[in-house]
Amino acid sequence: MKIVLNGEKTDIPKSLSVSALLLHLHVDPSRVALEINRQLIRKTSWEETMIQPDDEIEIVHFVGGGRF
Repeated sequence: MKIVLNGEKTDIPKSLSVSALLLHLHVDPSRVALEINRQLIRKTSWEETMIQPDDEIEIVHFVGGGRF
């Protein structure tokens, strides 16, 4: 199935939830936020939120660091 992932067309297996997509992509779910079609998806909904064909998905990685 085709989706747009962080601005790039990408093929993924059918019938993936958000949680399964992150697992498929080897992304640590504790370090990201995720939008589908410009709507933020809460982590509590990741298990039941299914990815649909042509969804536009943005995965944003949290980065720590900096000086105090």
